[in-house]
Amino acid sequence: MLDVINILRCQKLVQNPVCKLISRYFHKEPIPVLWKKPKIGCTKLNFDGSCKGISGKASIGGVVRNHNAEFLLGYAESIEQANSTIAELLALRRGLELVLENGGNDIWLEGDAKTLVEIIMKRKKVRCTEVQRHMSHINSILLPEFKNCFVSHVYREGNRAADR
Repeated sequence: MLDVINILRCQKLVQNPVCKLISRYFHKEPIPVLWKKPKIGCTKLNFDGSCKGISGKASIGGVVRNHNAEFLLGYAESIEQANSTIAELLALRRGLELVLENGGNDIWLEGDAKTLVEIIMKRKKVRCTEVQRHMSHINSILLPEFKNCFVSHVYREGNRAADR
C-alpha cells in the first residue's frame, strides 16, 4: 500500500508545472548533432563568425565540402570590430563569394547562428542598417547566382570545422 501512495505522490509532483520543468531539464533526450553530407552535385558551406565582447575584435571562417565530404576550400580571416551577428553575416557573405568564384551551382548553407538562419530562411525584416545592407547584398547579388540554395541551422558541435 505504501508503494501505491508513493506512486500517486510522484504523479502529483510531475503534474506541478515547476516539477515538470525540473523533470524535463534532468531527463532530456539527447539531440544527435552530426554533420550531414549534401546530395550529389551540391556543395555545403559551413560558416561561422565570432567576436570578443559585445562589439570587439572579430573573425570569420568557413569550410566548403562536396557530397563525399571532401574538403574543397576553407577560409579564416580577421575582420574589423563587429558584433556576433555582423561577424556571422560576413562569414556567410565571404563563403558565398568564394563558392561563386570556384563555380558552385547548388549550395547548402549551414551555420550555428539560429537567429541569422531564421532571418535568411524567412526573409525577416531587421532594423539594423548594417545587417540590412549585408542581407540585401546576399539576397540580391549572391544567392540568385545559385540554381538551388538550402539553408539550415546546426548546433555549434556540428559546426566545428567552421568554428575552428
